[in-house]
Amino acid sequence: MLNKLLFKHIDNSSLIVFRIIFGLLCFLEAVGAIFTGWIKRTLIEPEFTFSFIGFEFLQPLPGNWMYMYYLIMGLFGLCIMLGYKYRFSAIIFTIMWAATYFMQKASYNNHYYLLILLSGIMVFLPANRYYSIDARNNPNIKQLSMPNWCRLVFILQMLIVYTYGSLAKLYPGWLDTSFIEIIMKTKEHYFLVGELLQQKWVHYFLVYGGILFDGLIIPLLLYKPTRKWAFFASIFFHLFNSFVFQVGIFPYLSLSFALFFFEPKTIHKLFLKRKPFYSQNEVIIPSYRNTLVILGSIYFIIQIALPIRHHFIKDDVLWTEEGHRLSWRMMLRAKQGFAVYRVVNKKTQKHTTINLNDFLSRKQLHLVNTKPDVIWQFSQYLKDFYAKQGEDISVFVDCKIRINGGPYKQLIKPDIDLAAVKWDIFKHCEWILPSKEMELLEQNSPKSPQ
Repeated sequence: MLNKLLFKHIDNSSLIVFRIIFGLLCFLEAVGAIFTGWIKRTLIEPEFTFSFIGFEFLQPLPGNWMYMYYLIMGLFGLCIMLGYKYRFSAIIFTIMWAATYFMQKASYNNHYYLLILLSGIMVFLPANRYYSIDARNNPNIKQLSMPNWCRLVFILQMLIVYTYGSLAKLYPGWLDTSFIEIIMKTKEHYFLVGELLQQKWVHYFLVYGGILFDGLIIPLLLYKPTRKWAFFASIFFHLFNSFVFQVGIFPYLSLSFALFFFEPKTIHKLFLKRKPFYSQNEVIIPSYRNTLVILGSIYFIIQIALPIRHHFIKDDVLWTEEGHRLSWRMMLRAKQGFAVYRVVNKKTQKHTTINLNDFLSRKQLHLVNTKPDVIWQFSQYLKDFYAKQGEDISVFVDCKIRINGGPYKQLIKPDIDLAAVKWDIFKHCEWILPSKEMELLEQNSPKSPQ
């Protein structure tokens, strides 16, 4: 049963077309980062970047070399699209894209993470076996079919993405539309639709429509009677996101996954009519069967486990953000905050209040005012900065944040020296004040006279 499910061969038109679209989108993402000023704002203007903890060695190339870096990465995207030196191109693109992802947090986005996973998956797929420069140069590799697992890997990956995206929305700040209302307020100036986006019924439609879409779109695409209607709904949903939220290539990448849900014959007729259609449905069990099953199982177990890790960490992930990244928690809350960083010389006891503008770009300021891991990282940076000047210092942070327009609450214990504590990757950092206890303290505290 498992052999038939994974290794039955089907026509490979969907994978060939997806390779072309995927490579083109990789190229556009890389080149777009240059012309939109994203590289300048995120990687060139800052004196340093806040990398993922443990990846501090990853820092942007000096000067304007990140432009060349992205241009080269875009060219590898074109090579993927054309099927030229395909596997090598996919490997290099994956490494280069992963490096830029892990080197900065200022522009964290779920579709950046998804692109790492997909480009890594593409490395192992026979996507250059037809309609490619590789197949033209070496006709021996040309094939009309692919094993069914090449299709299933995309379906399962997107099922994980959308399911967790739907489940993450089941919290009060989403369900009562408070988050959507804040976000839509920033779209008030949009031509024609700006006023419409402020309507309460639109907010409820987006809130509950988002939950239903994310939770049901994959099953509806898998079920033939609803497939076409689900695809039309997907077009509306993703084009709306593209227009309103400007989330880069993600909407178009998501639409391209429909290639793996429709019948191979349909994809063949629409895109590759001149290609012979494969219909033999052979079950060909490769010598690497056991290795593939084991590695695939490990990969998807990790993908299923990562988004639920925050349930094993103390307190609310919306407050602490411990377990937030790599978890498909997409556009869930609006967070504002302000922080005062105070440096104390351990020898002289001299106190200095840090002017954040002296160290950080405008894009980074939001991070050091709201996100515990970045607050800790900046404290470590200050410790190293002063150490180079011969000073041994402590760093104390007075930080207050609010979520979805709620009241400001203390986030960090202000009497803890953040330069002297460690970041706990797998458990709660106790210097982050608990959210629920803070609410109880505020409710029980004496009210100020009016």
